[in-house]
Amino acid sequence: MNVAEKIAFINEALGNKYPSPKSELQYQSPYQLLIATMLAAQSTDKKVNMITETLFKVCPDAESMSRTDPEEIRSMVRSINYNNTKAKNILAASCLLMENFGGQVPDSREELETLPGVGRKTANVVLSNAFGKPVMPVDTHVHRVSNRIGLVATDNPRDTEDGLIAIIPENRVIDFHHYLLLHGRYTCKARKPLCSECPLVPACDYPAKNY
Repeated sequence: MNVAEKIAFINEALGNKYPSPKSELQYQSPYQLLIATMLAAQSTDKKVNMITETLFKVCPDAESMSRTDPEEIRSMVRSINYNNTKAKNILAASCLLMENFGGQVPDSREELETLPGVGRKTANVVLSNAFGKPVMPVDTHVHRVSNRIGLVATDNPRDTEDGLIAIIPENRVIDFHHYLLLHGRYTCKARKPLCSECPLVPACDYPAKNY
């Protein structure tokens, strides 16, 4: 298959498997998605959801978070990896949102990346899920799957992002991101891909298919 044929095949196969794809992080606002995404670095969505269930009851928005004692924030995120750094960044980002954006999460990558703890991937997650922008957040799953299948041949996430944006129709980018992420999380796993259960085998270039 050529790349266009692969995209069409993946879109149909994973569209059938995940008919309403969306982030598995739980949130009620762009702010809550931002904080959950910051917490998700080097962690799992399941773990983050356990933490934010309490965190967002106490601090549901930037205003309440910015007024919360740093130690209280740290105690609420204690069980997450890199909790000290994440707690500091959450508080600092919340304060900057109040100072510079009226407590609202901006809808541009440039402005999002001015916030402590927010890099390109986190900004893209917020832009895609909260604001419906056709951007491609690239985590380890998206990078791995898109290279295994043969959509791209890249060594780093930024090149993967650029390569995918160049070939995926703009109106399919948001869903396609979720397809690749969910496929990598549950089927095309890093160490033991479940190739015998994979609906993408006819479109996949992975040389070590595990049957």
